[in-house]
Amino acid sequence: MTGFEGGNKRTKGSNDCLTSLDDGDKFEGIPLLPGLPDDVAKYCLALVPRFSFPAMGGVCKTWRSFIQTKEFLRERTLAGVLEEWLYVLIVDSDGKDRRWEVFDRLGHERQLVPPMPGPAKMGFGVTFINGKLLCIAGYSVINGVASASPSPDVYRYDPFLNRWSKLADLNVARADFACAEVNGMVYVVGGYGIEGKSLSTVEVYDPETGKWTVIESLRRPRWGCFACGLNGKLYVFGGRSSFTIGNSRFVDVYDPMRGRWCEMKNGGCVMVTTHAVVEKKLFCIEWENQRKVAIFDPDNGSWKRVWVPSTGSTSVGFRLGNEGGKLLLFTAEGDQTLVYDPNATPGSEWRTSNIKPSGLCLCSVTIKA
Repeated sequence: MTGFEGGNKRTKGSNDCLTSLDDGDKFEGIPLLPGLPDDVAKYCLALVPRFSFPAMGGVCKTWRSFIQTKEFLRERTLAGVLEEWLYVLIVDSDGKDRRWEVFDRLGHERQLVPPMPGPAKMGFGVTFINGKLLCIAGYSVINGVASASPSPDVYRYDPFLNRWSKLADLNVARADFACAEVNGMVYVVGGYGIEGKSLSTVEVYDPETGKWTVIESLRRPRWGCFACGLNGKLYVFGGRSSFTIGNSRFVDVYDPMRGRWCEMKNGGCVMVTTHAVVEKKLFCIEWENQRKVAIFDPDNGSWKRVWVPSTGSTSVGFRLGNEGGKLLLFTAEGDQTLVYDPNATPGSEWRTSNIKPSGLCLCSVTIKA
């Protein structure tokens, strides 16, 4: 998923929105709650509602360290208190002000995300890992002009502390690439590199080590594509290649268990403008067919299409998202958001959502934590 993000300038000492913490500092031997065994204390902290996490992080370094770890996420999972929040990158009608807005499943706006550090970006990638939002690489935009070469910068937003942190740079700077999370790892694929060079290189981020590692490349360069995780594998769709005419009809599939790529014929969407994964299926809309949503089932490799209701927009610019196992469709005018329930009775699949961003949706990410 790629887009355009505004940046902000940090002044000396302004560490409220940017921190160098990665997976949490370690404070061994310091009890989380004095007088309680650690396992009981961890369970108690896991029960706290998510909107209180930033306040928890300000109590002490021990709490701040714990709520940044995967163990805290596991505790919340076991306690059955995971909350689903939707992060929407929006732009105002004048196209200048861009910001992240956050909604819960009822459509209530909870907070604005602090602006991402550094210059504005375009052609960058957006995904998530361990309950945190990642904004990856892209072209830096300074005074309205995009740089000639992409950046390797990677930033992570931690909703638990309401802060951005700088992660390790990519090994290969890139823009207009594909990225996705699969099995707790983040993959970036292809794109444009230095001096506009098309890329076939692929790398993966391991949050345990905090490092990016280059893995087996694609068989051919690929840019303007998109990726998603399905059934524990990485799928790369669409985009262009120097070996094909027009947009690619092939799907590159990476199996992390085998460490190998394979190729399959698409048979479905080519020029995709937006996509989302809902209940282990891919939903996407093509540039030339805005009135239908195409659905890919990885179990049998089949495609089907459903109509977008006439109450929606008739212009190009839909954006898709995921909310509670249902498909969100943000209209081009931004006046309403539609919901598609794949499990509803025929004729009642579409309805209007309470989630309504204050501007036009550029992209969205759903995170459970």
